Amino acid sequence: MSASEPIGHGMNPAQREATLYLDGPCLVLAGAGSGKTRVITQKIAYLLRECGYMGRNVVALTFTNKAAREMDERVKTLVDRKLGKGLTISTFHSLGVKLLREEARNAGLKPTFSILDADDAMAIIQELLNTTDKARLRHVQGIISLWKNALMEPDDAAREAITPGDVEAANVYRSYAATLAAYQAVDFDDLIRIPALLLANNEEVRTRWQNRVRYLLVDEYQDTNHVQYTLVRQLAGGHRNICVVGDDDQSIYGWRGADIRNILEFEKDYPGVQVIKLEQNYRSTQCILAVANALITYNKGRKSKALWTSNGVGDPVSCYRAFDEKDEAKFVVATIRDLVTRDEAAYRDCAVFYRTHAQSRSIEEECIRSGLPYRIYGGLRFYERKEIKDILAYLRLVANPADEVSLRRVVNVPRRGIGDTTIGRAEETALREGRSFVDVLSHPDGIPELGARAVRTLQNFFKMLDGWRKLDGEISVADLMERILDETGYRSALETEKNAEAETRIENLKEFLGVAQQYDFGGADRSLDDFLEELALVAEIDNYQPGEDAVVLMTIHSAKGMEFPVVFMTGLEEGLFPHVHALGEETELEEERRLCYVGITRAQKMLYLSWAIRRFIYGNSEYKEPSRFLQEIPQEYLCPVVPGGSAGAVDQQGDAGSESQAKEGALAESAAGTKEAAAVSTVGQYAFQVGDKVEHKKFGRGVVMETKTGPGGDLEVYVSFETAGFKHLMAKYAPLKKV
Repeated sequence: MSASEPIGHGMNPAQREATLYLDGPCLVLAGAGSGKTRVITQKIAYLLRECGYMGRNVVALTFTNKAAREMDERVKTLVDRKLGKGLTISTFHSLGVKLLREEARNAGLKPTFSILDADDAMAIIQELLNTTDKARLRHVQGIISLWKNALMEPDDAAREAITPGDVEAANVYRSYAATLAAYQAVDFDDLIRIPALLLANNEEVRTRWQNRVRYLLVDEYQDTNHVQYTLVRQLAGGHRNICVVGDDDQSIYGWRGADIRNILEFEKDYPGVQVIKLEQNYRSTQCILAVANALITYNKGRKSKALWTSNGVGDPVSCYRAFDEKDEAKFVVATIRDLVTRDEAAYRDCAVFYRTHAQSRSIEEECIRSGLPYRIYGGLRFYERKEIKDILAYLRLVANPADEVSLRRVVNVPRRGIGDTTIGRAEETALREGRSFVDVLSHPDGIPELGARAVRTLQNFFKMLDGWRKLDGEISVADLMERILDETGYRSALETEKNAEAETRIENLKEFLGVAQQYDFGGADRSLDDFLEELALVAEIDNYQPGEDAVVLMTIHSAKGMEFPVVFMTGLEEGLFPHVHALGEETELEEERRLCYVGITRAQKMLYLSWAIRRFIYGNSEYKEPSRFLQEIPQEYLCPVVPGGSAGAVDQQGDAGSESQAKEGALAESAAGTKEAAAVSTVGQYAFQVGDKVEHKKFGRGVVMETKTGPGGDLEVYVSFETAGFKHLMAKYAPLKKV
């Protein structure tokens, strides 16, 4: 559309109504893929072109610079440059900066105040705490940020602090605020907090800005937190010329402060509001929308709406019941390969979603094994994550005492007081005496001017390493890893942080421990060296750039605002999705359901849902029940899929996930439906068939889930045992017999 075309051209009736409505507050409930950005930009054009608003009197707020740029570019195609002069389309933070620069003196600041980034702020907190403990620093910084976004002053925080950690944070908050004032500086949170308080408490400033902002538009209103809500209320309070656009069904950031009540109670905050629902979806097929609509109706805290489309019925939503996470990964990769082979999709058209970062490991490894190009969006590949590389470095040091790279990485991880000064003196000694850095550091009493404390710390560190080396070959790799996590204090250091980032890292470590356990189950002669060699082959892969034709792997949170022709949603099991932390709280369970809804509505043409009867994750193998979200979807909307691409009668509702059925019938039934079940895998005298009931001297009775021929020609058997869980065995060595 150009500036010469009429406003509302090509819009559906609801979009046109939302664009043209100006008689007071307006709430636009914009369902997924309903064209909300078009409505916002058209409304801005309408205000400027036909309603006499000056550019400087219109403000549109969104959450990301990318969204702001996209809106700005669209508006420029709709409005002459002269009419758009002074128009503000920005993030909340950018508007906050603009307001603070103009009102600096009223806020007790100089117009030249500094804006501190996260690192600058952390440096001040570090100085106040006099510590280098990153976990402690992150905890304090995170708590202060939450207090600021809740509009709590240091005195308020001090009154509410109960735990020792919160009391410490409250004390730091007071000193931190004083330091920023002395420096004439603000941090990122202050850019919204101070303007919100200034508008609320200073009538002169409030009146000035309400007169300036004659019309206010807010995008993604369901994601606003308390301080953003307050800022919006103050700006729009005088004239009530406000239009907010959002979708309560896509509110998924409660864990970082977003308050869904802001959109649900908008009608209470602005009496007489016009509510307009955008329900026509331009992204997905009707089959996909039917699944999404059915699921989200189970939420009580929502505005009623139902998405529909004229895109056609489309392919049925496929549902796959996997044996385990490996089978699930094979299904995903094989299906993508098939779609690409048949020219139904390119690799870049396909996205694989998961609830937690740790789930990516099995999918990544299958992509690597099959040569499928992929990239991780919004995160690192599993073996590139800091916590995984740290523990790998410890393991490499056990296997190779001369590994200087690994030593440098972990000698002070977690923090044990071995800083740059100690390292520098060791380097100088090594250079002067012609010895290796490792040799010098392992004999710290020979390093000149090294304090007694540093000497003792290094001696204890290398004593730990020597102890682990003596155990190498005597205990399993998994047991060795457990000792490293415990004796170094690595795991406990993360547990003390008590934040989302630390929880994710703990989950990744549990997943890595599971990798080691699966490796150990392969036979009695499994060594640390072989384990490290196998991982090196998996971890060392080419990095794919965003523009490459590659499958995208991401968490569902990262997928918000995106769309893909083909979507795979994996791990739809109770305790995983919905996450175990949400099972006891209705509000959190509803947010999990909204998250599932967001994932579903990212799909344009094809949607695959999958779950595993057994999952080896976080170091444990256990029977799983299908997610309640699968059970909440009418079964006529789902097409069960068995390996090989055929549809079959797979019961998602019954007791397929129960202990009793999973131990006997379900596993064997599911296994018997695979391609492998049609043939007997035989290597020499060792023959097993998928679905065979077997017995192991140590692990007891179980069911063969998968068989394959290993690199050396030996038969590998994957068995689900009744009491011992999922095991990967070498038939040649394992005391395994049919029963």
